Amino acid sequence: MMNGPRLVEVRQKVLKQNDLLARALRERFRRAGVYVVSLVSSPGSGKTAFLERTLHDFARRHSVAALVGDLATENDAQRLRRSGACVRQITTGTVCHLDAAMIERALEDWRLEELDFLFIENVGNLVCPASYDLGEELRFVLMSVTEGEDKPLKYPTIFNTADVTVLTKIDLATAVEFDLEAAKENIRAVRPGMRIFEVSAKTGAGMIECWRYLEERRDEARAGSALSA
Repeated sequence: MMNGPRLVEVRQKVLKQNDLLARALRERFRRAGVYVVSLVSSPGSGKTAFLERTLHDFARRHSVAALVGDLATENDAQRLRRSGACVRQITTGTVCHLDAAMIERALEDWRLEELDFLFIENVGNLVCPASYDLGEELRFVLMSVTEGEDKPLKYPTIFNTADVTVLTKIDLATAVEFDLEAAKENIRAVRPGMRIFEVSAKTGAGMIECWRYLEERRDEARAGSALSA
């Protein structure tokens, strides 16, 4: 019986420390003028494929970089480096999420003011990442059509902490009999008014619209910073 309150107290302290560091990171990112986007999803959602295509396109027009979280191996980072972007792997070991301290350590020798966009790919998990602010401006939650329409109802917290839902592998929707409208209803039942993109990293469908949205949000953030300066 004694462990329950103690565990809650420790968890609250950890989250408070993370939130303080995340706020400091967010301010650092804003001063540097870099727009930070994090990606969360379950394993196998197509998160790395989505990011790889995004980095490849953005590297032609913007200065971009990525931090990639995984339990083990640098496979994803090696794959993403083919885009030409600067990519660094964060290996978490047994930890099922990234936290603000990991992000701070990974950025120690980076010149953030030289970047337009920084993408953070979290560990594949729909539970733990929901509790940890990473200092990002925008959080995408990715959900593939192969996962089923009720994913938002099963994992409402991660959808509530995200700003945008990206429905991935949309080219497979017909083959797996995915009910797109039901999925959208479930997303908006959890997070009313949430922006939703339907994309395929394989065919490129919907990707341009998603990229334009990112650029618009970055431009709005920079305009807001200029007005408040």
